[in-house]
Amino acid sequence: MNQQISHLGLLDDEAIMLDAAALELASLDHPGLDLEPYLAFLNMVTNRLAVLAEHADTAEKQALVLAQVIGGDFGLHGDSASYDDPANTDMIRVIDRRRGLPISLAILYVAAARRMGWAADPLNTPGHVLVRIGTGTAPVLIDPFDNGAILGAEDLARLLARILGRDVQPLADHVVPMTNRAALVRLLMNQASRAENSSDPSRALQVLQRITTIDPSGAHGWWTRARLELVAGDVTAARASLSAILEVTRDPKMREHVAAAMDGLTGHAR
Repeated sequence: MNQQISHLGLLDDEAIMLDAAALELASLDHPGLDLEPYLAFLNMVTNRLAVLAEHADTAEKQALVLAQVIGGDFGLHGDSASYDDPANTDMIRVIDRRRGLPISLAILYVAAARRMGWAADPLNTPGHVLVRIGTGTAPVLIDPFDNGAILGAEDLARLLARILGRDVQPLADHVVPMTNRAALVRLLMNQASRAENSSDPSRALQVLQRITTIDPSGAHGWWTRARLELVAGDVTAARASLSAILEVTRDPKMREHVAAAMDGLTGHAR
């Protein structure tokens, strides 16, 4: 089934359309479902934005229009009531329920903004993905989980303090843009972690196989996949995943960890 998404692993990052790709990934869990109504929904969002975008000539105005359309007109909100529901990372179910996690909603906001020709990026904020609208000296940060609310410096500091501890100081590293591929990986990693937390390692491994399909050069995905393959007792598969890491990274510490792990598997059967 992962052959359906193998093309995503071959695309240049900038060629990935985030929301459409997220729908493709979700479709693996909904075999036979017609994606056309969901693609039509994305087009409706775009068309509504186009009606309101004429005078959105600053990052702040663009952020306000996005919030009005996605959070207001189409009612897509953060699911604080059932945050850990797996449906919140399944883009099909996110659109059905109009509820999602920060990463799934960020994907929708970023993709919609880009279709308008606006600069937008998902940010690799710890524990709570944000979106940056605009570039240069006056970008705007928004929180898709909070109906697209604009975050000032104090808002960002409070958010990071809640996640990382009250003594944390906001750093540039906290708001680094993610690549398209990294955003999809983060979406899937949320699925995998929820599956593990629900004592479903086979589902977690299934998701990790998808991650390494769309991000074959991602060492972290292969490492986590190898760990889950060992949990499943598949030593041969774990060795293959560890070997894949050696093919994609030159990082000496990671290669040292892999070598130690492979030595530990020596003499093990399947």
